[in-house]
Amino acid sequence: METFVRVIEAGSFSAAAQQMRVGQPAVSKAISRLEQRLGVRLVLRSTRGLSTTDAGQSYYEEAKAVLQRAEQAELVATTAGKSLSGRLRVSAPVTFARLHIVPKLEDLLKAHPALDVEVVLSDREVDVIEEGIDVALRLGSLVDSALIARKLASRRRVVLAAPRYFRELGKPQRPQELAQHEAVIYAERLGGSVWTFRNDGDEVAVTLKGRVRVTAAEGVREAVFAGLGLTVSSEWMFTPELASGTVETALTNWQLPDMDLWAVFPAGRLASSKARAFVSFVETGLRG
Repeated sequence: METFVRVIEAGSFSAAAQQMRVGQPAVSKAISRLEQRLGVRLVLRSTRGLSTTDAGQSYYEEAKAVLQRAEQAELVATTAGKSLSGRLRVSAPVTFARLHIVPKLEDLLKAHPALDVEVVLSDREVDVIEEGIDVALRLGSLVDSALIARKLASRRRVVLAAPRYFRELGKPQRPQELAQHEAVIYAERLGGSVWTFRNDGDEVAVTLKGRVRVTAAEGVREAVFAGLGLTVSSEWMFTPELASGTVETALTNWQLPDMDLWAVFPAGRLASSKARAFVSFVETGLRG
């Protein structure tokens, strides 16, 4: 079960094998045995990569939930009757942490009075070994497949802008119309100017054009609030503003690739109880 979840989240048999520190044949055999035991095909491999069947997707969702409950039970058992102590060093993207992590740290600190948390905020991918990170939160696809990683959640990417921008220039009704709009472009790995929209089998690739390019998500937010243009972003980056109406979405009947959130641990050693407690804290906070 765990091997199957690793394969789906890593995106390939070889990447999962690297994460698990085993050979690829061992991973392939484990998945084949699982399919034989269940009597159903779970994954499909093609030149375009790996995908799940309908049965495989259902099994993945249930298996991941089971593994998460088991990990939570283990965490409760290992920390029962004792408070976590010492320093926990975590890293996270600036805007994501400002909106979703830092405001909720009080709950973690109250539960563990002897715990110190050092949050390294950076939009770059820090070296978890070199910088002594216990656990890192990362958005998007993982570049280094050899890392010990666990997917925590996913959120939609959307087209959004300030209401006054849409009032002045109108809301695009089709992806092709984005070419007529001014875009605020996040000029980093999680952003870019080329996006593929999907809707009921239709696929449209669009290149955004804009006079403002920003290398930090905080700058994208401020440019959007100022009405400088629309942007493509995950809902995580504008959660409060989407709720309050400070920004509005467009093209909601078209889908963009989801944004994944990962917990990344240093390779070669077991995650500490403090790191696992932090990951559980993040998952609980996102569900709330």
